Amino acid sequence: MAQVFSNLADEEPEAFARFAPPGEVGRRSAVLMLFGPTEDGGTDVVLTARSRELRSHPGQVSFPGGRVDPTDAGVVDAALREAEEEVGVEPDSVDVVGELPELFLMPSDNSVTPVLGWWPVPGEVRVVDPGEVERVERVRLDELLDPANRFTVAHPSGYRGPGFEAGGLFVWGFTALLLNGAFELAELNVPWDESVERPIPEHVLADWARNR
Repeated sequence: MAQVFSNLADEEPEAFARFAPPGEVGRRSAVLMLFGPTEDGGTDVVLTARSRELRSHPGQVSFPGGRVDPTDAGVVDAALREAEEEVGVEPDSVDVVGELPELFLMPSDNSVTPVLGWWPVPGEVRVVDPGEVERVERVRLDELLDPANRFTVAHPSGYRGPGFEAGGLFVWGFTALLLNGAFELAELNVPWDESVERPIPEHVLADWARNR
């Protein structure tokens, strides 16, 4: 994980430059990119599926996180608090590695800071707040990095970006960009065929259209 910040100092991935905040934004949020060891010596990451009733990004796969509240000490505090409130991660059990550059989500006028964390002794994850989270999974990195599970997402709006299908989840958009960027910085990416395109599942499109 130290490799991520070492390489970030030398060259910022295209996604971070492309989605840099334009200046003043409507609100600030933080997400926790929480990685940890598996029982067989591998590594996994905590991913959630957002509630389909949310107005912002309903049904999409995401990292635990949310708005930075006035009572939060900063983005790290916000990311840890949200992870506890949404999926039951104890803040004291997480080793915070650092903050990645802010990214701007234009549809929600939201500047998001990814907080990179290591979970040395992973605990249970569960849906604590069903109003925010529909599902939570610890997804293995070897499954995410498998070229057979990687593709380019084609959205009806014209968006094209990286996608993953792993742990029973279809990962695209902001979360896929963050994962791809982190893997690139950590020098973990395995070459995959970016010419392979997959459409977004119909139920995801339906949620997106209903909340536009």
